[in-house]
Amino acid sequence: MISRLVSHIPHILFKPAYDLYESYLIDKVKRGRIPKHVAIIMDGNRRWARKLEKPPWYGHLFGSRKLEEILEWCRELNIMTLTVYAFSTENFKRSPEEVNALMNLFKEKFHELIHDERVHKYGIRVNVIGRKELLPKDVREAAEEAERTTRKYDNYFLNIAIAYGGRSEIVDAVREIVDDVLAGKISREDIDEDLIKRYLYYPNMPDPDIVIRTGGEVRISNFLLYQIAYSELFFVDVYFPEFRKIDFLRIIREYQKRQRRFGR
Repeated sequence: MISRLVSHIPHILFKPAYDLYESYLIDKVKRGRIPKHVAIIMDGNRRWARKLEKPPWYGHLFGSRKLEEILEWCRELNIMTLTVYAFSTENFKRSPEEVNALMNLFKEKFHELIHDERVHKYGIRVNVIGRKELLPKDVREAAEEAERTTRKYDNYFLNIAIAYGGRSEIVDAVREIVDDVLAGKISREDIDEDLIKRYLYYPNMPDPDIVIRTGGEVRISNFLLYQIAYSELFFVDVYFPEFRKIDFLRIIREYQKRQRRFGR
């Protein structure tokens, strides 16, 4: 009965308490160990849209806006690198209508990044990782233009995984290594973990400290398989468009309480 009554109280009445709690969390988080690299599997956009009786593109649109918020949260905490799973190689199997809507959204967002004054003010470098050759020509060109325009920046890094699969990344790296061995550029004895990292889509990208998956599913879904061997994993029930700053801060706070042993 009480919960039913509370659900009808306007959310604005809770805002002062929410803001106070958020300020408390920010203060606590800033006093602790800040992760250098956060990776996010942005899951639940379609289910959120379905809940609102909207088409899938509606969820993806609001998901893209949530990503802009998260980029600001990372900058506020001085988290240097954010990697997001935007579109997997398997996602091409979705309906043509949804894939086309997503591709148009990607193209639009890449153009926005190119002209976003915050990108240039704060020195955010954009990297697109995945099999870009699978993307429509206009989307690929927009992605490459965003990379070119921000290549000189090195304050923050936004890595966007599109047409991406962790296994595909490893396969592509192995093929390049074999080519270079056959060409005499490297020897078989040169191959070790560090060399393999040089052949991944984003060479020598620092491994994520944290991997977050929204949407309630508890799996990795072929994301950064080589890089997340010792990442701290967090799975949250909220759909991505509903992911709040306090959810993000709670995860960082929990990360700070964990002891990272890296197998030791």
